[in-house]
Amino acid sequence: MHNTPIGAHVKQTFSIRTLLVGIVLIIVLAVVILRGDQIVELAETIKQGSMLPIVVALVLQLGKYALQSLGYHFSFKAIGESYAIKHTLPLVFGTFFMNTIAPSANLAGITLVVDDARQRGISSGKAGSAALLMQITIDAAFALIVLVGFGALAVSVGLPGGWFFLGLVDIVVVLIMIGVLFLGRIHKALLIHILTVVDALITKILALVKRKPLSPWVHKTADSFEEAADFIVRYPRYTLEAFACSLGASLCELTCFILVGIAFGVTGVQALVCGYVVATLFAMFSITPQGVGFVETAVTLAFTTFGESSAAGLSIGLVYRGIVFWMPFLIGAVLIQTTSSFKRR
Repeated sequence: MHNTPIGAHVKQTFSIRTLLVGIVLIIVLAVVILRGDQIVELAETIKQGSMLPIVVALVLQLGKYALQSLGYHFSFKAIGESYAIKHTLPLVFGTFFMNTIAPSANLAGITLVVDDARQRGISSGKAGSAALLMQITIDAAFALIVLVGFGALAVSVGLPGGWFFLGLVDIVVVLIMIGVLFLGRIHKALLIHILTVVDALITKILALVKRKPLSPWVHKTADSFEEAADFIVRYPRYTLEAFACSLGASLCELTCFILVGIAFGVTGVQALVCGYVVATLFAMFSITPQGVGFVETAVTLAFTTFGESSAAGLSIGLVYRGIVFWMPFLIGAVLIQTTSSFKRR
């Protein structure tokens, strides 16, 4: 009996989906094999701390992802599209998974959001604007926490000047992102000129390592920036709601870090706040996926700077990374398969 066209299509779709599942499984196994020693060490380290703060920290971190899911919902509202929370939650974990296996300054995760939205009938341009808006609210919320947290420390217990410089770097990066975004609305020709210069520089670098130049992206990016800025101006309510969700998500993560610190006997406000900032910055800007390897070291150094023991810093860094890296990575490996982008391949 011959396959009908529909049967052949179903069979092909099933085969591709099976292949994708296999690829995801291989990637997860590879990461576990390469960094799996951390999981074993994590289990032993958790036993040395107080369990109640760690459990509460775990719940709060899950709350962060729920708030980010709601933030995506409002970001799509800002572009005039409806995106149910049950669909944005897999995107939150899926983007984390994509950004881990393909470090690209969050571009891999944004690509997943755009493709999933396109499968649901939303244009790529509008989806890109929503994803960009969400990323900016996340970065802006973290910058606000850095500004307020460091300011409060400076007024109350004091803060070394070097830490102000570290916080200033993040704030400047966020301001540049916002400035470039609105430049697309105010002076699009200038934005295109700047992006063209960047594209030429990237092309030269790729040529040096004998890689092909990137596909044309300058005008598409400028269009996305212009559209995103326009939506922010036209629908400030949804933008503010998305920002509020991102701020709440960052506060959940900060509290998660503090509770993990308390679980291992660290109560110094300076060490806890600065440790969280360092952990987040290294995860954002590290050359390794999600700052694996660097974050733990940075947290330990930050704690010893404020007089805490290196053993406590190492334990806190390891447990915190277990919550903010291993948990969303493994959940993301499962939930990414429920996105439209994955299911309809």
